[in-house]
Amino acid sequence: MTQPVYDFDLVCIGSGPAGQRAAVQAAKIGKRVAVVERSKAMGGGCLQTGTIPSKTLREAILGIHHRQHNGASPVTAQRPTAAALLERVNDVVCREQAVVEHQLHRNDIATLYGDASFVDPHTIEIRAADNTRRVSAAHVLVACGTQPTPPPWVQPDGETILLSDDVMRLQQLPRSLTVIGAGVIGIEYASMFAQIGLDVTLIDQRSRPLEFMDHEIVDELIHQMRKRRVTFRLGEAVTSISVVTEPHRRAVIELESGKRIVSEVALFSVGRRGATDGLMLANAGLTADNRGRIAVDDTYRTAVPHIMAAGDVIGFPSLAATSSEQGRLASCFAFDVPARPMAPHFPIGIYAIPEMSMVGSTEHTLTSERVPYEVGLARYREIARGQIVGDDSGLFKMIFHRQTRKLLGAHAIGTGATELIHIGQAVLALGGTLDYFLETVFNYPTLAECYKIAALDASNKLAL
Repeated sequence: MTQPVYDFDLVCIGSGPAGQRAAVQAAKIGKRVAVVERSKAMGGGCLQTGTIPSKTLREAILGIHHRQHNGASPVTAQRPTAAALLERVNDVVCREQAVVEHQLHRNDIATLYGDASFVDPHTIEIRAADNTRRVSAAHVLVACGTQPTPPPWVQPDGETILLSDDVMRLQQLPRSLTVIGAGVIGIEYASMFAQIGLDVTLIDQRSRPLEFMDHEIVDELIHQMRKRRVTFRLGEAVTSISVVTEPHRRAVIELESGKRIVSEVALFSVGRRGATDGLMLANAGLTADNRGRIAVDDTYRTAVPHIMAAGDVIGFPSLAATSSEQGRLASCFAFDVPARPMAPHFPIGIYAIPEMSMVGSTEHTLTSERVPYEVGLARYREIARGQIVGDDSGLFKMIFHRQTRKLLGAHAIGTGATELIHIGQAVLALGGTLDYFLETVFNYPTLAECYKIAALDASNKLAL
């Protein structure tokens, strides 16, 4: 039987971490590959509105705060303008776009711009402003990412009522900000804007934010954010959001408890949903769940075997790093390239101010599973590098099994936490024990010395 001839061996819908990495992987083994991107530049939401711009904004805020704190700024104690903060963001985004596009082009990957939708399981229509074309593919990867869930009570306007994707388009900084939703994105933006002096209120109907993180680490984050005058309204549900224009434009947030919060800007950050609405999945024999997500098996195949999905559109863990690895693995599985599944112990980084990171198990998880453990703590104020960088509130902890002494988890909050955690990740993946940290010499002065201090703390507790 004659095999059908397709335009491409693989078409990736979306050029974020999953689509980009899948495309490069397929190109490296000689496949004909195309990437479809709905925006004007490659990189997807990760590069346009998400990971890269938000983390660059954070660094810009920290840089301004550092200069003001050290008296080197001529406008000490003045809040920066939105233009000043976003200038660095735009510069980094443009440079990263060039890097992504160069990588795709040097691997002979076709870049197609427009909105993609399925015509049938092997055919994709791409609608751009000036033309519409169709391409066929032996395999398709859906890596379209997610979009913010809008509030049910009011239409976001990008000025007074914001979604997280609107932050990078702010024309001016408000004096007050209410963030609705204390998930990762809400926590990050609340802490950033509090750092530069905005009056920030954070609302969430849960009694504890970031429940998947170590409770002690989250408690420290809340303590530090309260020091920057962030008001937490936890256990409070929002019943409505409205906009008033007199005497000037403001957002009015009504809570179930009867409280009313008024601020210049409200940021609605209550979850995201898969950006699958326009894909015409039914034409390919696929469906999405009520949050726009696509179900896949262990090889990232959907219900239609030649159509894969990876990245945020398949749900947890929805991290740029894991999405990239999912894309690579999906490409390997599609073309029968031997590959091992993604390692279970991936790190989680939250780029709040201060930043947090974790790998492995938390104390509350181990307690619920009745696993015997011991904890070792190290505080940045005890570490020479902590004094050097001026961070006296950072906290690092490791959790070890009481009998086997194996490392079960590592958790950090403070300067460099997302970098520091990778040592624990490596030891955890290799099945290392407390003894590794007791016997290993770490550079001095470094934040990595926290591993030695925390190990000694745990060893002393186990000796008792």
